[in-house]
Amino acid sequence: MSLSFVRGASSSRKLLSRLLVGLIAATLGAATCPAADPTVLLATRTLLLDAQVFGNMIVAVGAGGHIIRSTDSGKTWQLAQVPTLATLTGVHFPDAQHGWAVGHDATILHSEDGGVTWTSQYQGADLQVSFLDVCFLDAQTGFVAGAYGQFLATTDGGRTWTALHIIDEDYFLNRITAGPTGTLYLAGEHGTLLRSTDRGVTWVSIRSSYDGSFYGILPLGPKTLLAHGLRGRIYRSEDDGGTWQLVPTEQRGLLATAVRLKDGTIVVAGQARLFAVSRDDGRSFTPWSPGMTTAVAELVEAPDGTPLAFGEEGVTRLQTP
Repeated sequence: MSLSFVRGASSSRKLLSRLLVGLIAATLGAATCPAADPTVLLATRTLLLDAQVFGNMIVAVGAGGHIIRSTDSGKTWQLAQVPTLATLTGVHFPDAQHGWAVGHDATILHSEDGGVTWTSQYQGADLQVSFLDVCFLDAQTGFVAGAYGQFLATTDGGRTWTALHIIDEDYFLNRITAGPTGTLYLAGEHGTLLRSTDRGVTWVSIRSSYDGSFYGILPLGPKTLLAHGLRGRIYRSEDDGGTWQLVPTEQRGLLATAVRLKDGTIVVAGQARLFAVSRDDGRSFTPWSPGMTTAVAELVEAPDGTPLAFGEEGVTRLQTP
């Protein structure tokens, strides 16, 4: 399986809604279980599409409505109580208690206990709509981005959601990230890059010389950005997206995720066996072989410093590059 399923690749827009339908078991994803329970072990080996670290907590989401949670840097996991079997594609916690997860079937879930239990907060009328990412600035103000230009905002903790028209096209909006000064960035199809400096009230287009899909922007500082996407493309900007430089890489596949580790090393990953690292703040990358042979949707650094990869094989602990 290729990584075309991750966050809405332009070559197959409907693939997100069909993702792994035959593999989703209706008996999974409903109860919190001890770490040795085979249901929990299976959940950690099922497709996982996003994860976040907050303090000593890691929460990951994926196929079949699975949400798993760890408080020991990913050594053991607990399966959360979740009211859906829809594939979940994005998760975000602005603090240690309040979290949101989004996914297929126009689903938005909410947790008030650090991800242990979840309730359905929003269900769109069009179940063909897939939400792909979520970002909250605090426990009240947040945003959801998704397929066909879908973009929702809330200022009351998700009790009400307002659909906003931030692009004219129906491109997939793949990932929302926040920079260190509070600037928000959106990456999407057909070279779509957007920026907001007023907490998401207005968005302006960021020009780039690439018309392929972007899968994320990694802020490296107040003005320094890395944008990554299809065909191994990585672009670097030192003026908040005013100008971009193409970073030469040996990779030619989809780069779905990027993370900067605490020691400054930057790791990008995506399609099977596609890993690269930078030790010069994203100015150059070299291939890396951590031993994984399947696709990766998300990378995070665990509280103990261990890199964790989430994707087709579930969650995998990696050696430090």
